[in-house]
Amino acid sequence: MIFILRINIKILLLCIQIILQRQKLFVTSQSIQNVNVLFINELDNVVASKAMGSVQAYLKKNSNYGLSLRFDKIEANNIDAKALLESICIKYADSIDNNQPPHVVFDATKSGVASDTVKSFASALGLPTVSASYGQDGDLRPWRDMDESKQNYLLQVMPPADIIPEVVRSIVRNVNITNAAILYDGTFMMDHKYKSLLQNIQTRHVITAVADGDIARADQIKRLRNLDINNYFILGSLKTITQILESLKPAYFDRKFAWHAITQNEGQLRPNAEHATIMFLKPVVYPKNQARLEQLKTNYSLNEEPAIMSAFYFDLALRTFLAIKTMLQSGAWPTKMEYLRCDDFQGANTPERNINLKQAFLQVSEPTSYGDFELASHQGKPFNGYSFMNFEMDIRVVQIRSGNSDNSKPIGTWKASLNSPLVISDKKSMENVTAAIVYRISTIVQAPFIMRDETAPKGFKGYCIDLIDEIASIVNFEYTIEEVEDGNFGNMNDNEEWDGVIKQLIDKKADIGLGSISVMAERENVIDFTVPYYDLVGIGIMMLKPSAPSSLFKFLTVLETNVWLCIMAAYFFTSFLMWIFDRWSPYSYQNNKEKYKDDDEKREFNLKECLWFCMTSLTPQGGGEAPKNLSGRLVAATWWLFGFIIIASYTANLAAFLTVSRLDTPVESLDDLSKQYKILYAPLNGSSSMVFFERMANIEQKFYEIWKDLSLNDSLTPLERSKLAVWDYPVSDKYTKMWQAMQETKLPATLDEALARVRNSTTATGFAFLGDATDIRYLVMTNCDLQMVGEEFSRKPYAIAVQQGSHLKDQFNNAILTLLNKRQLEKIKDKWWKHDDIEDKCHKSENQSDGISIENIGGVFIVIFVGIGMACITLVFEYWWYKWRKNPRIIDVAEAKSTPLGKDMKLAEHIILGQTGKEYEDPKNMLRPRFNKNPVNFKPRF
Repeated sequence: MIFILRINIKILLLCIQIILQRQKLFVTSQSIQNVNVLFINELDNVVASKAMGSVQAYLKKNSNYGLSLRFDKIEANNIDAKALLESICIKYADSIDNNQPPHVVFDATKSGVASDTVKSFASALGLPTVSASYGQDGDLRPWRDMDESKQNYLLQVMPPADIIPEVVRSIVRNVNITNAAILYDGTFMMDHKYKSLLQNIQTRHVITAVADGDIARADQIKRLRNLDINNYFILGSLKTITQILESLKPAYFDRKFAWHAITQNEGQLRPNAEHATIMFLKPVVYPKNQARLEQLKTNYSLNEEPAIMSAFYFDLALRTFLAIKTMLQSGAWPTKMEYLRCDDFQGANTPERNINLKQAFLQVSEPTSYGDFELASHQGKPFNGYSFMNFEMDIRVVQIRSGNSDNSKPIGTWKASLNSPLVISDKKSMENVTAAIVYRISTIVQAPFIMRDETAPKGFKGYCIDLIDEIASIVNFEYTIEEVEDGNFGNMNDNEEWDGVIKQLIDKKADIGLGSISVMAERENVIDFTVPYYDLVGIGIMMLKPSAPSSLFKFLTVLETNVWLCIMAAYFFTSFLMWIFDRWSPYSYQNNKEKYKDDDEKREFNLKECLWFCMTSLTPQGGGEAPKNLSGRLVAATWWLFGFIIIASYTANLAAFLTVSRLDTPVESLDDLSKQYKILYAPLNGSSSMVFFERMANIEQKFYEIWKDLSLNDSLTPLERSKLAVWDYPVSDKYTKMWQAMQETKLPATLDEALARVRNSTTATGFAFLGDATDIRYLVMTNCDLQMVGEEFSRKPYAIAVQQGSHLKDQFNNAILTLLNKRQLEKIKDKWWKHDDIEDKCHKSENQSDGISIENIGGVFIVIFVGIGMACITLVFEYWWYKWRKNPRIIDVAEAKSTPLGKDMKLAEHIILGQTGKEYEDPKNMLRPRFNKNPVNFKPRF
């Protein structure tokens, strides 16, 4: 078994040896392909020069590629375009004269004059070119708007140093950074990044080169800090990053600042700083490319730093040359290629090329040394500006303590791309290294929007504080709030100078203007407003609430006192007259009892009954049985008619009296206010309400001037002028008169002053305040002596003010719309205008209530209690009178014995009162008072 295995191994080795020999014979027999290269580089781009040398050494040592390079090298400065073009044209002409014209131009210029010169040269003469210049789509100006044929042989692949700055964009988006300073050194080219890097991201940022010298760098950071920037990105070598960090004061490393160090190098960050926490980003090679990169460094001197750039130039050049070789060997390269000299170019005689270098470039399968190429191959997507080398950047949080890297913790990665997000594995550490987003808010105190409260976290409370807290929870920021000194939201004077909150925003001393700020056209010219958070707030009129006197016996004031006295006199007179008529009339009940003995109701109209009858006749209960005699009935009917008229008149006058008292309001609208002169009125000085009246007066004056000019225009014909002639004034002057009245009244400076003037006035002659309806509603809600009259006018929205062009506008717009959809704004509004803790519990006045108040009708209940009290007193008096004072005689009635009546006895003698017996049969004793002894069957009634 072992013997057979040994034989198989020998046979295998023999086969391998034969294959290697045949491969060697094939390579040696194969013709070496010569490729002529015009290599154009900048003087300071040492990395590209050494990488090109490594490519030559690599191809020379690895003869199996079958590729031989001949270089024409040009190194140019980035200042003199004319001198560079001349040197290129001379070198190019020499190669044509030597019958060795370049197959390809390898362009290693970075940007600027040198890059534009090379690209103009290649495009004009139609030379296949592969460029490693910096710039995205549209940044290469000479190669803009190329036709399809040129797009196939004029190629650009962006270097890693042009892709790495894109990580700034990803960080800004991930952390929602609102301000940033981006510092870079010579290892990065940022000239073309000023607009594109943070395009369409609402982040206030500055991109500038790092200053030279420690003092200059410290001053540079100080100037940036004065711009209220607290997020810093340093793009440069480890040396540059270390120099900047070491020039900073310790205060720049506190929680308010965030530092991001981004480099192309692979070393460690060790600045001599105290207690610094820094986000450190550097590229890392893919593990699959690690061995090849180390081999190139060891065997082909690919050691120039940064390694990522050396590997990029090496891989790009090798891929380019292999693509040319493939085209030459496959016959895709033109056999007789026309080369135009610089002197022969006339602007439109560029040779037509049928060279598809892009296709050959895409088909090369050579392994890379750092990362694979991401080449744009989709139809419709340009190759240039979208092709680059793939790589990853390691994201770490580095904590520096006393000049040493105390802790370096990986928190994520970023894959190179033009729009690639961060991949964060430790979000908590990411938050710790991020600067706290703190905005400065400028405001004025105005209840209930902004009110001072020492117990509140920020020292303020109110509707706007609740609103900004809700927005902060959505947008994720902190804030500081300060009251503006002059107490104004912002007005513009004749010199177009602003004051108040608006000035703070213009001078960039505040990021947010918060409060009941009205959206006005002139304000929008200098600042930006968010979408309204409070829609259509008008101007209202606030006056002192009329204090109608209340009385428990208000129902008695309907009729005058003399009327009540006359009614009482008529009552007594009618009662007395009815008693007289009933007493003297032969047809009355008391004078004709035998006639009415069979009637069910028998009523004797004595004086007491007459008084009771007349009183009850005025009530719905009625007076009861009327007198029997005709004369008495006529008196009763007359009294009924009198009572009906009196009651009807009283009821009608009571309703009218109460209605008139409810409608006792001197002013109900702005027109009422403008047509009277007793009540003064004015808005706050400098308020939006004042601006409204001032502008309306100016507009009326302008209209009057226009009409006047038309009427007095001599160029008009008599007919045209007659059409403008009217007796009435054609232009309203309401606001002109009102503005004059306001100026004479003197506008109050503060809301407290306006409130005091309103309270010191009366409803007839006093003061009316014109202000925002929200302020007036809150004052009315918290003060029972104030009222809002009329409807709102000149409606306008409230919004949050931000600096012009601020990114906060879009962020706040989204947050406000989110709160609006969740009905959160309505809840906040109800909290401060309907359910406020300090709401004054006011009693409704009669003009606000549904009926008569107890204050005005309570006397009726007092009448009931007085009547009940008088009845109780009368009951006690009756008990006392009949029990103790009168000592009433209480007798028993007994039937007499059934004996025949004597002739001398009267009918009364047959009725014996009291006890029966012989001793009581004496007529003198028939009515016997019992003073000493009560009968046995006597029961007292009290």
